[in-house]
Amino acid sequence: MFDSLAELIDAPEPVFAPLALDPLMAKLAERAGFKAVYLGGGGLGYSKTFLEANLDLSQLAQAGVEIGAATSLPVILDGACGWGEAMHLRRTVAVAESAGFAAIEIEDQVYPKRAGHHVGDDLTIPPAAMAAKVRSAVEARRDQRFLVIARTDVAKADPEEAVRRSLAYREAGADVLVPVVGNIGDPQVIVAVGERLGPPLMFLCPPGGLAHVGLSAAEMHAAGYRILVDAMSLHIRVYESLAAGYAQLADGFAIDAERPNQEWWDALADLHETIDLEALLEIERREAGDG
Repeated sequence: MFDSLAELIDAPEPVFAPLALDPLMAKLAERAGFKAVYLGGGGLGYSKTFLEANLDLSQLAQAGVEIGAATSLPVILDGACGWGEAMHLRRTVAVAESAGFAAIEIEDQVYPKRAGHHVGDDLTIPPAAMAAKVRSAVEARRDQRFLVIARTDVAKADPEEAVRRSLAYREAGADVLVPVVGNIGDPQVIVAVGERLGPPLMFLCPPGGLAHVGLSAAEMHAAGYRILVDAMSLHIRVYESLAAGYAQLADGFAIDAERPNQEWWDALADLHETIDLEALLEIERREAGDG
């Protein structure tokens, strides 16, 4: 039985939550030893060749249900702007909880969300409007272990405003705060903001993870960051691998020609083990025997 995310953030080290867009990614994360995963709207939007702004709550909920059917790892939902205003958060949280998510992250960007977010053009709503969303989300949850995570994107340009907003969101009831300071690229700012706010905080790592943050996991934890999310690295790696694979396959319909044939079959066997094919085969054998 896995610990709840609410329990994990009390541990003496950060909770590492890599991206998982589907059950297979979640199973692989579990096998690698991770204790939580992150269903990122950005990655899921890209996978559909559109953007997070084009996704709706039902699509994310369905992905959560499918991931939950494959693993018991806590899943953090990237809830974008909550799909509406304070009133809408009541249904958003009800659906997120019913889909099995352990937490929802909501942000203070304008709704409908804009494509410009992906190139650093973030438009935010007044802090009072975001605080109202947080209050509504907290009031709507049925299980106190379901975490409401409040994010502000103003830190990229104004860390001081990020601190003010984050404190207002905590006052409104947010369990975890996300002052998005990763794009600043200054470890001193990351630490300073974290120390002023205090734990528990969540940090969105840039592509490449902590290697491009300039701080160790222990240093992040000491600064108040209890959840470290990598929302893009694996998706970019998969994209690059698929692009290279299709390019190779288009040239003579052969791929990795130097790779021994047995290695392909070994990889397929490993995939079968990951999805527990043997359990399904055993059911068929048992039922066939009973017949």
